[in-house]
Amino acid sequence: MIDPEHPRISRARQCRLLGLPRSTSYHRPKPRSATDLRLMRVIDELYLLYPYYGSRQMLRTLRKQGYTINRKRVRRLMLEMGLEAIYQKPNLSRANVQHRIYPYLLRNLRVTRPNQVFATDVTYVPIQGGHIYLCAVIDWYSRAVLAWELSNTLDATFCANAMQRAIAEHGVPDIVNTDQGCQFTSEEFTGPLLKLGIRLSMDGKGRCLDNVFVERLWRTVKYEEIYLKSYRSQIEAYANLETYFQFYNEDRPHSAFGDAKPLTPMEVYRGAELIAVNQ
Repeated sequence: MIDPEHPRISRARQCRLLGLPRSTSYHRPKPRSATDLRLMRVIDELYLLYPYYGSRQMLRTLRKQGYTINRKRVRRLMLEMGLEAIYQKPNLSRANVQHRIYPYLLRNLRVTRPNQVFATDVTYVPIQGGHIYLCAVIDWYSRAVLAWELSNTLDATFCANAMQRAIAEHGVPDIVNTDQGCQFTSEEFTGPLLKLGIRLSMDGKGRCLDNVFVERLWRTVKYEEIYLKSYRSQIEAYANLETYFQFYNEDRPHSAFGDAKPLTPMEVYRGAELIAVNQ
C-alpha cells in the first residue's frame, strides 16, 4: 500500500493517511522456515488422502515418516492451512445468529442441467516462502470451473468475489452449496446470493462427501498441477493456475462422462450432450 518512491507524497505522509505507524512501512515479513513449508506440504498431501486425520493422527503419521515434531506445532500448521479433521462433532455451542447455517439440499436431488447447482470451497496452495488460498466455483452438473480466486488471507471477500464473478459470467444458479466455514456463512457471502433468490445449501457437519465434486477437483488440481511445480509467488501461481483451469475445462476429458465419447466439462456445460448426474 505504501510507495516509498512516490514523487509527491512522502513516506511519513502516506503512513499518516493510512493510519499506520511509520515503522510499519519498513517492516519486511520474515518468510516461513523451510521446515515449516515442508511440513505443510506433507500435511496437505496426507489430508487429501485422509481428510479424517486430526492433529493426533497426523502427528503419529509424521513421526512415523521421520519428522521430529510435537502436536502443538501440527495443530498450529493445520489451523493456518484451514484444515480440520472431518468427523461428527458434538453441538457444544449455539450458532452465531449473524452466521446462519442452512440445511443440505442436494441429498437425493437429481441434477439434470447446468446452472442448477453451483458448489464452492477453499484449499491451501504452497508458494515459495509461504502459502496462499484458492477458492473455486464449479457447476455441479458439468464439473466445469466457472470462476476462481487467490488470496493470501483466509477471509470471505475473495470467496464472495469468486461467486459473484461466476454468476456475472455464467448466470444465476438455483442452489449454491458450500461447507459451514465462516467464509461461506458470513453476510458478505450469503447476502448477495439471497437477494438473487438463490437457495443456500451447506454440508452437514463431518460430511466431506456432501461436497464431493469440489473435493475431487482439489485432488486433481493438486496432483496434476500444484505439486508438480514450485510457485515462487502469488503472481506465478495465478498464471499457472489460469493455464491449468483452461486446460481442465476445455481440453481434459472428465472421467465422470465415460469413455465411449470423451467430453470435457465445458462441452457438457455448453450442452454438447445431456448427462444426468444422479445423487
